[in-house]
Order: sequence, then structure tokens, then C-alpha cells
Amino acid sequence: MRIKFFCPRWGSEQIPWPVFLQKVQEAGYAGIEWFPFGEDCDHEEVIAQLKEKGLQWCIVTAIIDIPSSFEGYMSAFHQQLEQLASMGKADWPPRFISTQTGREYFSEDQVAACLAICEQVSRQSGMPIYQETHRNKWSYAAHVVKPILEKYPDTLLTFDVSHWFCVSESYLEDQQPAVEKALMHTRHIHARIGHTEGPQVYEPGSPEYAVALNAHLAIWDRYVQLRKEAGATNCTITPEFGPPPYLVFANRSGNPQQEQWRLNLWMKDLLQQRYAAHH
Repeated sequence: MRIKFFCPRWGSEQIPWPVFLQKVQEAGYAGIEWFPFGEDCDHEEVIAQLKEKGLQWCIVTAIIDIPSSFEGYMSAFHQQLEQLASMGKADWPPRFISTQTGREYFSEDQVAACLAICEQVSRQSGMPIYQETHRNKWSYAAHVVKPILEKYPDTLLTFDVSHWFCVSESYLEDQQPAVEKALMHTRHIHARIGHTEGPQVYEPGSPEYAVALNAHLAIWDRYVQLRKEAGATNCTITPEFGPPPYLVFANRSGNPQQEQWRLNLWMKDLLQQRYAAHH
């Protein structure tokens, strides 16, 4: 099984695309993770550049300006997913879409309606759509996601456990069945080290965050194991340390973009070495 690492465009939006993609390629990433509606650019031109470089891509998405009514949200959500699922369709489509769906206060019926839209768009387009676990979305915590997965077993996840650690102020030691359930539905990982008081540690390699690092590694090890057991030929990971305010700049040298790039490269290199035996 081959592990493919995707580089987030998030935080690098100010870097011209040709420069960014060259850096991504030189750093050994398989491709990029990108929110096309998050910046003003010619989407098809970017996709053409990705194809030219042989870089794969996946989409991450959310509705930025949440409409005041649920009906308004559903309409915007449906329309955006359809647009994204058709991007690059002719010759260089994304591998999948990770969606930050709904809000944490949505009722179960509203969550079900959102999942139904994802299923419909996925079925019609052939594009896999995963639910990203994320604070302030329906998928904000382990105890909320588990019953939904039990009720809607076709639901697949992009798992970012840093959010759940932060929300529950724990490393979920007492919610292991919910974590295991989530991992069985996981098809993509966002690899950021969070902790019990926040979604991103200051410096993942420093000794004071060893407990946080190991808590994440144990979960990712299980993800890799489960994908391998399922017979997957490859699995995907996006190192996803974010820019400020996720990144606390404090007394760092360099600039925020360089620091974010360094942290994600550190994460990729660590996991690449860790899972080399799975190649």
C-alpha cells in the first residue's frame, strides 16, 4: 500500500500558482488539497498546471457565508458541491471532496438532509465526498459522530482528530469505541497535532507535546492498518498545520508562511519515515 501526501494550499494563497506547485513537487508531495472558491483565480488554468506537473489534487470545502435559513444553506451547499464535483472532470478530476458540513447546532434531521445531498451529488458525479470532522460543523465531536455513522453507514470521513481532542479537552481515552468507529469510516486524514486546549500545538517536535504527538500517531497508525487490511492500494494524508491564528507566531523566526510550510514538511517527513514499511 502506498501513502500519498497532499500539501494544503491553505495559507499559501498569496504565492503564485507556478511557484507554489514547483515547491510542492520538489518537496515530494503527491499533490495538493485546495478550496477552489477560497481564492480568486482561473480554476481550469490551475487544474491544467496540476495536470502538466502530474500532481493529483483533492478538494476541501465549506460554505463561507452561512445563510440565515436552513433552506438557504441547503441550496448553497447543493449548488457548491455540484460545481466542485464537475471541476476538471474531462481530464484531471480531483480524487475526492472533503466537506465541512452544516453547523454544530444542526438537528439530526438536518444533518441527515445534508448527508443525503452529499450522497446524491456523489452518486450522480462519481466523486467521493467525505465528511470532515471539524469544530463548529455537525461532526465536531466523537460522541456526536458515532450514532450518525451507526445510522448512516455509508458515511465516509476525512478525519482530523485534533478538533475532537480540543473539543473534549481529552485525548478521548474514555471514548475509544467512538474513535474506532470513526476510523473504520475514514478515507483521508488531516494530520495536524492538536492538544487538549487547542487545535494546533506550537511546535509538534518539542518534548512538552510528546503526549499529544503520540495520541495522534496511535490513531493514524490504526488508520493505515485498517486501510491495509481493507486491501486499499493507497491511502492519503494531508499534513494540515494552518496559518495564523492556528499558528501562534510569538517569537518565531522567518515569516508565518515559512513556518507553516516547515511544520507541514516536518509532519510529512515524520509520517513518510514511519510508514515506509507500508510502501
